[in-house]
Amino acid sequence: MLQLPKTCYIGLALSALAAPTGASEMFASGSPWMLGDWGGTRSELLEKGYDFTLGYTGEMGSNLQGGYDHDRTARYSDQFTFGSHLDLEKILGWHDTEFQLTITERHGDNISNDRINDPRVGGFTSAQEVWGRGETWRLTQMWIKQKYFDGALDVKFGRFGEGEDFNSFPCDFQNLAFCGSQVGNWVGGIWYNWPVSQWALRVRYNLNDALYAQVGVYEQNPSNLESGNGFKLSGSGTQGAVMPIELVWSPRVNGLKGEYRAGYYYSNAKAQDVLKDSNGQPAALSGAAYRSSSSKHGLWLGAQQQVTSLASDQSRGLSLFANATVHDKKTNAIDNYVQAGLVYKGPFDARAKDDIGFALARVHVNPAYRKNARLANQAAGLYDYDNPGFLPVQDTEYSAELYYGIHLADWLTVRPNLQYIRHPGGVSQVDGALIGGLKIQSSF
Repeated sequence: MLQLPKTCYIGLALSALAAPTGASEMFASGSPWMLGDWGGTRSELLEKGYDFTLGYTGEMGSNLQGGYDHDRTARYSDQFTFGSHLDLEKILGWHDTEFQLTITERHGDNISNDRINDPRVGGFTSAQEVWGRGETWRLTQMWIKQKYFDGALDVKFGRFGEGEDFNSFPCDFQNLAFCGSQVGNWVGGIWYNWPVSQWALRVRYNLNDALYAQVGVYEQNPSNLESGNGFKLSGSGTQGAVMPIELVWSPRVNGLKGEYRAGYYYSNAKAQDVLKDSNGQPAALSGAAYRSSSSKHGLWLGAQQQVTSLASDQSRGLSLFANATVHDKKTNAIDNYVQAGLVYKGPFDARAKDDIGFALARVHVNPAYRKNARLANQAAGLYDYDNPGFLPVQDTEYSAELYYGIHLADWLTVRPNLQYIRHPGGVSQVDGALIGGLKIQSSF
């Protein structure tokens, strides 16, 4: 599975470097599409309101040193994205109205599952973020969006994930701790990020050109996570709703772009306590069922700010970012997470579209969740970590990633990276892992 994508993209990269300068030609480095402009047809369709996309993301991970299993190997996972965006004002005359339809397909294997993390408890982060939510086809987006009052009010309805609008963050890094909406990574049982979708409504109001507030209501339906339900449209299995609210400020500091987010989510579905039974006693010792809570909640903060630029090109320069989330200690395994890093775009004049990224993250396990694991081992009479029945006690996991993004063409970027994970899965007995990665992002 490694050989075909790797060989294919080396060939495409060489083709890109030798491509003609005309942006409409196939493999042209200045074209946004590998297959070109179809003789001008794509540009004509865009002018008429039709935008069709085919994207590919592939990620390779290899355990170079450490981890749970020291036997070295490499794993490959990938995703195809088929999308169409329609400007319904141009097509049907509907004022300020858009429609989006996206289908995705994922498959492959993840080096984190059995080489980096102890499979008895799994891990928190993933060395290959594109892996996850099943090897299957999914209806990832199907929504309609309309603006009112000269664009001040923005209403979106259909099927989509929370991270598309709330707690949003770019996904250029390969480690999951630095990619996409982080709330969905730490409360994934209720907050479903890409590629999972659910019925949802999002309402946004622009307070001014740099500040908006938004609120959403998302169906909380665990059956949407199942591989066989990638195109499920019925609401059967719905347990409640997740309701996020967020304030987003996008100032320009010395003329440079920034974005600052603060939000809160609330779920009205029942959630299971991580430690106690209905009598307030540790369920691992009493043998009774864990008690349930009537809700689950948490909050997040995020910041991105460009701090330097070149006088000749403001897109080049240094940007800093940081994210933090806090979660319900009664019902969630992770109680808090923090992350920070930097990206430098255009490090060399000869490579003005390349980028360099470095980031650090800390994932902290809820003390009550740790206590439950210790009590479960005590109840089973297990004290030896090497015993197959022992439940490893999870504490804090630290991650770091350094990548260099090689912009081979406007339709192809390759990002080799190095990752280091200390205490994978928060298990101190697991050796720190050094991972070699390669992320490929392309648009056909």
